Amino acid sequence: MIKQTLLTSGNAKITKGEAFGYITKGIHLAPANLSGYEVCRWRSKGCTMACLNTAGRGQMNSVQQSRIAKTKLFFEQKMDFFAKLSKEIASTIKSSLKKEMQAVFRLNLTSDISWENEINEDGVTIFEKFDKTQFYDYTKSFKRMKAFLNGELPSNYHLTFSCSESNEKIAKLVLEMGGNVAVVFRNQLPSTWNGVEVVNGDESDLRFLDKQGVVVGLIEKGLAKKDSTGFVKEGVNS
Repeated sequence: MIKQTLLTSGNAKITKGEAFGYITKGIHLAPANLSGYEVCRWRSKGCTMACLNTAGRGQMNSVQQSRIAKTKLFFEQKMDFFAKLSKEIASTIKSSLKKEMQAVFRLNLTSDISWENEINEDGVTIFEKFDKTQFYDYTKSFKRMKAFLNGELPSNYHLTFSCSESNEKIAKLVLEMGGNVAVVFRNQLPSTWNGVEVVNGDESDLRFLDKQGVVVGLIEKGLAKKDSTGFVKEGVNS
């Protein structure tokens, strides 16, 4: 049996959601291939360098070791991992209801795993098992994003496309298709990006509440402040 806690309450932005009546929990895996397993197949050089893995408590060695251990469990003991995850999700839903809050989950806090393709110990996906619960993530996969926009993903799973220095053309295509795109800006948020309205994505992490077809603007954090790849966009209206 897995003793390690899989879900965490994430970061300061995630806890902002409580003001809106939501309790968010998510999974921090060791990003990129830090664990020996690749969890960010579509990553760019810029996002790898700017990854929020080292933001806040992520700088602590114990936290990094915990994330590596979790990632290894996912790949090496998948059914045990899902059994433990199901218990933690059920427990979070129960405790949230007692507080008269709604529990929501972001399984890719520092990863980009196609959870819609991962079958658990019951022979279903986690979204099917908890079909009345809201899940959401960011992704750099156009294939996943297209499937979401075409209604091919579970209805309780929301995706926001993540823009990097190497996928701007795809990001613009996603916007044209009516999807939302997260863009990291330097110092300030513009009111528009490529002619599309920018909303403040730092007010909370509740991406499933965003209106459709907008740019979710985020101010650069942590190592992203030193970015020179073009991953962080200069905050001027465009």
